[in-house]
Amino acid sequence: MTQPIDHCEAVGDEDLDAPSGEAARRGCAAAETSERLCPHAHADVLGVQVSAIDLARAVDLAERWIAAGRAGYICMTGVHGVMEAKREPEFRGILNGAALNAPDGMPMTWVGRMQGLREMDRVFGPEFMAAMCRRSVEQGYRNFLYGGKPGVAELLRANFERRFPGLQVVGTYTPPFRALTETEEEEICARVRAARPHIVWVGLSTPKQERFMARYAQRLGAPLLAGVGAAFDYHAGLIRDCPQWVKRAGLQWAHRLMQDPRRLWRRYLRNNPVFLWHIALQLAGVRRAG
Repeated sequence: MTQPIDHCEAVGDEDLDAPSGEAARRGCAAAETSERLCPHAHADVLGVQVSAIDLARAVDLAERWIAAGRAGYICMTGVHGVMEAKREPEFRGILNGAALNAPDGMPMTWVGRMQGLREMDRVFGPEFMAAMCRRSVEQGYRNFLYGGKPGVAELLRANFERRFPGLQVVGTYTPPFRALTETEEEEICARVRAARPHIVWVGLSTPKQERFMARYAQRLGAPLLAGVGAAFDYHAGLIRDCPQWVKRAGLQWAHRLMQDPRRLWRRYLRNNPVFLWHIALQLAGVRRAG
């Protein structure tokens, strides 16, 4: 059984109802703990401390965290997550309290490089998940899949076990769309603890998956939770990937929008222009980050 750290105490169950300033303060304390285990620089994106890492560095730091045997979580943060954090300081505290807050989007990378962090590059959730699955085969890491629509986690499990021979997927759980009941909370915590995974993959939408990880990281007993959102659907074959040049141009959002316009149009219409406005003000020194 892994040992919990101050990180989880900082953003545990009680913090979901705590005043935003208190949650943010505790998130900062959690970030200091994670910095001691996995030291790395950060870009300041509207008050969100985005890890100045690339894919290879993200995998290396995730392995360090697992080896340390501490309970923590990884966020994959793009424009949507940053704008949610700008609207809700409590959520910003959750992001800033992560073991890693990876730059899941080229805008995060561009802002970091403008701040002098030349080593920073995008960590795309599905690519990070695949890289850690390869490493899991090499190191014997046990994986648990939490999230997705009914049937997706099992489809993902079958795809991964075929793609990565020897991969240990020790359990799956598809949560209801609503909040978990107390009985369901006890059930999932007991199921994960019994499976003893090294990594719990959380495939929910932002900010739901980040709130889940902050709430349950300590209770699940796994060293690492990783919120990878749509990676479940990508690797299950339900979402088509786009060419690399589209990703590098920062246009993957448009590719996603064409595949699911009914669900995503409001998010992109609301977030993208506002993000550009605020980040321009921050970079120009007109407005403080956050």
